[in-house]
Amino acid sequence: MIINPTRINLINTKKSITLAKKGHSLLKRKREVLVLEFLKLINESTRDRNYLYPKLQETYKKVAIASSYVGDFELERVSNYIKEPKPVKITEKNIMGVRIPEIERSSENLSIFERGYSLMTTDVSIDDVNESFNEVLNIIIEVAKREQSLKRIVLEIEKVKRRVNALEYILLPDLNKKSRYIVLRLDEIDRDAFSALKHVKKRIQKASDNLSQ
Repeated sequence: MIINPTRINLINTKKSITLAKKGHSLLKRKREVLVLEFLKLINESTRDRNYLYPKLQETYKKVAIASSYVGDFELERVSNYIKEPKPVKITEKNIMGVRIPEIERSSENLSIFERGYSLMTTDVSIDDVNESFNEVLNIIIEVAKREQSLKRIVLEIEKVKRRVNALEYILLPDLNKKSRYIVLRLDEIDRDAFSALKHVKKRIQKASDNLSQ
């Protein structure tokens, strides 16, 4: 690529270098914030998963206990009265340009599994099962929300990383090289012009001396 070594090109190149440095700095800060958010979500997701698996085991134990009290037929009969959970509410929040999903229950759906049976006509062990599965589903929602967020943040971190590397190892070195080249060529042009001017002055002086003799 041929670069025209002019002062206006030097000014424009220096402006591009300044802009690229600012962009590089902003992208590095964005990457740091995203990495911190990623680590926080990893810890929260790990915590929830570590709580989820024992809670599932505990819930299925309660199913076994309820079955021993009322029998499988009664459990199945009562389960037919459990209402289907209402759809969760999904919104998004913005973290450094990344759309992070927010999954939560709607205001009218504070108890995801609504009872369709009477507490007066069923054993308390059945209600324990219902409440346990309700809590399990809440935890699953939290895990799903965080893991979807993790996926989006990882993709954005990779995207930012590529941009940072492109600026740091390609664009900025090229711009600095271009700037140095223009400066060297301008210096050469200035030296040549100065030398030519001195030569012209000498010829003028010589011509003047000859006329005066």
